Amino acid sequence: MIGSSVALWAAVTAAWGARWNPELAFGIAAPLAGAVISWRAVERTHAHAPERVTSVLIASFAAKMVCFGLYVGLLGALWLRPTPLVVTFAASFLVLHAIEAGYLRKLLAGGAKPVAC
Repeated sequence: MIGSSVALWAAVTAAWGARWNPELAFGIAAPLAGAVISWRAVERTHAHAPERVTSVLIASFAAKMVCFGLYVGLLGALWLRPTPLVVTFAASFLVLHAIEAGYLRKLLAGGAKPVAC
């Protein structure tokens, strides 16, 4: 997740220059942090009490929504351009959520332990 997010940021910055920064970096940072933290919690929970994974997923999703709302509000107060920030934020959130879903599918299928970061 971290590698793909950094690669995306680097590719967009290289292709279109620094005109999309800092909005691009801030738009990727919070969804990435939320995905990594929640995935670590899911892995830890699955190792110790697999029956609690669903409750951890629900709690982490609720926590993400509250934290992301505050994050976007705070960034709006910094006079960043809203369009690139929101587009990057939403795209990052959706892509990282899909990656987490793939990891979860592998984890619950009993296959090899997915590498989160």
